[in-house]
Amino acid sequence: MAEKFKILIVDDRQENLVALEKLLDSPDIEFVRALSGNEALKLTLHHEFALAIIDVQMPDMDGYETVELMRSAKRTKYLPIIFVSAIYQDEFHVKKGIASGAVDFISKPIVPEILTGKVKVFIELYQQQQQLSQLLKEKELINIQLQEAIEKAEQATHTKSMFLANMSHEIRTPLNGIMGLAEIMAKTKLGAEQKSFLKLIQLSGENLLAIINDILDFSKIEARQIKIEETVFSLGCEVGNVIKLMSFKASEKDLKLKRTIQPDLARHYKGDPLRLKQILLNLINNAIKFTDKGSVNLMIKKGKVVDGITHLHFAVKDTGIGIGAKGQENLFKEFSQADISTSRKYGGTGLGLAICKSLVHLMGGSIGFESEEGKGSLFWFELPLIETAGKDLKKESEENASLPIDIAILLAEDNAINRKVAQHALNQFGYLCDMALDGRKAFEMYKQKHYDLILMDIQMPDVDGLEATRLIRAYEKEKGVKNAVVIAAVTANAFNEDKLKCLHAGMNHYISKPFKLSDLKELFALLEKH
Repeated sequence: MAEKFKILIVDDRQENLVALEKLLDSPDIEFVRALSGNEALKLTLHHEFALAIIDVQMPDMDGYETVELMRSAKRTKYLPIIFVSAIYQDEFHVKKGIASGAVDFISKPIVPEILTGKVKVFIELYQQQQQLSQLLKEKELINIQLQEAIEKAEQATHTKSMFLANMSHEIRTPLNGIMGLAEIMAKTKLGAEQKSFLKLIQLSGENLLAIINDILDFSKIEARQIKIEETVFSLGCEVGNVIKLMSFKASEKDLKLKRTIQPDLARHYKGDPLRLKQILLNLINNAIKFTDKGSVNLMIKKGKVVDGITHLHFAVKDTGIGIGAKGQENLFKEFSQADISTSRKYGGTGLGLAICKSLVHLMGGSIGFESEEGKGSLFWFELPLIETAGKDLKKESEENASLPIDIAILLAEDNAINRKVAQHALNQFGYLCDMALDGRKAFEMYKQKHYDLILMDIQMPDVDGLEATRLIRAYEKEKGVKNAVVIAAVTANAFNEDKLKCLHAGMNHYISKPFKLSDLKELFALLEKH
């Protein structure tokens, strides 16, 4: 029989404890009662709790003092605690409760759905933490790097939880809590049904956050509180950052995110880079949202030049659902979308394009679109910007980051978690990758497609990374391949002899797990010279 999760409930009235138990009754939960703060503290010495629910008003020692003492003890320092109170409901007492160390404050009468929902989240988090601890013990994955990573993750989780608790009376607190916990749970081992539920939670949270941000931006525009800055910025860097931010979202839908930039554009311009990125992110996000297959392409070219001021032409083209004639009539008006069915299926406030239009006009530019239902859309805008340098974007890329553009990458890794880590790291630089689950599959994929870079794990089933590298090098020699693929070892083995084995097998580079962005940047620099 599976061990039950223990919840400590503290209240000086017996009937309140009974009511809580009935409200939260579950075969997976064991309730441990305490009628006072002192009794609660004693119980924490003999039990490991997943959660504590504590009343504020109690004789001798109230809830605030009880929680402060719990936070001072190592055993209960990070125990999630929820305050409940029928008397103390004003903002002062809520803040005091959060300051004492609670993660939430619920006023009586309790809304059952709210409390049960919060308890469910904390129980699931506790369960995942227990499973992770057990897995670490079974596999004996104890080394300095892993321990440091776990401690940092735990500290980050605790810091974020405390921050969310301190801001519980603000509108963003429940939203950030939901999205934060969902992100943490997404990195844990979940069943198919749990994953589907979690995906819905994340999608709902993202949609709500987008709505709040749109409303705030629109309110600032309406109140004329947005000021357009005039600063010198690197066009290449700003565009590169936009592509990096959106590449992961595009990859989730298996879409190609491209950029086509006129090669002789100036290196630096004078304008407002923050608002430029906001417009590009909004248009590209819309293109990805309304495109189920195909590609999204960002195109930048020089337009007319008037009185020494260059009008840069930006366009975002997609292969999505397109917009019918009726939907085009109110497209740039606030709180409007193409039609009701679009709003229901894809969500959103209908403010994004209105905000883009306002920002473009504030910057002295123009905006428009071309679209046909079922054949995709092209949204464009032009901004008057002052050139401040003459180097092109290609030179800037080489000087600033030395990162190659549009490279084909293959990731050979049998561990699902490590694949996600590596994929996320590549996304940070705006790169996508194909994946192979073992060395034999990597070799077969290489024979079918020319890759510029292979990130090769060493320990894989069937054919390991060393043998796969030997097979690839032998194949290249046999076929007379002139541009041999760059192969980088990716392994947790950090001894010098392991590195030598990789190099002797024919690898070009060596990266130790876990990834660091600086390691990847060094690898890409090597690839650029190769």
